[in-house]
Amino acid sequence: MMNRQVKELEGVLLVDKPTDHTSHDVVARLRRKLNMRKIGHAGTLDPMATGLLIMLIGKATRISQYLISLDKEYEGTIELGKTTDSQDADGEVLETRPVPPLTEAEVRAAMQAFLGDQYQMPPMYSAIKINGVPLYKSARKGEEIEREPRFIRVMSFDLTRFALPHLDFRLRSSKGTYVRTIAHDLGTKLGCGAHLTALRRTATDRFSLSQALTLDAIEAMSLPEIEARLIPVHAAAPSVAL
Repeated sequence: MMNRQVKELEGVLLVDKPTDHTSHDVVARLRRKLNMRKIGHAGTLDPMATGLLIMLIGKATRISQYLISLDKEYEGTIELGKTTDSQDADGEVLETRPVPPLTEAEVRAAMQAFLGDQYQMPPMYSAIKINGVPLYKSARKGEEIEREPRFIRVMSFDLTRFALPHLDFRLRSSKGTYVRTIAHDLGTKLGCGAHLTALRRTATDRFSLSQALTLDAIEAMSLPEIEARLIPVHAAAPSVAL
């Protein structure tokens, strides 16, 4: 049974997305809990990925574009030697190749080559629409659609654990960056292929995962408790004229 609510909530709620949930799944669960339809998010995460989702409650949806444009930080794991059609562990393996006896220094040097401004080709398994059709729907039919590269910026790409064939990393990048594509391209650069096996968004600009609540925790809270955790619109987007 849905909760009866006297007033509509408004603000930004930081959520720690679990794995195997789409960003829309998170919206759906919050809509049921809060008994309101006007809920959105500022930047999706793939189903496999976990971590920080900025949820926009009520009239806070109007600052979506401002929050989507903020830089993101991630931690994750790349597996060398296998490429997949989705560039992550949710996809089908396309090719398996031996991993050369790489040194940690060689891997770090290859990672540093990804820093700075660049154009990135969006993967076929993405929600980008071409002629009104999401690319992932075409990909599931085995189709390859021509698409335009997108401008991105990678501020940092650091190796945090070297344990071949696995590489743990920390990355900070601009909006619209496909981290799984970076993993795929790193594998190409290293000559053995690669795919992303884990990804966790740890921050979006000044918003940190340490401030976020799990969906289970939110569903166990009362509405006044949830309201107390909302970040006011003027605090979340102080430079936006509302």
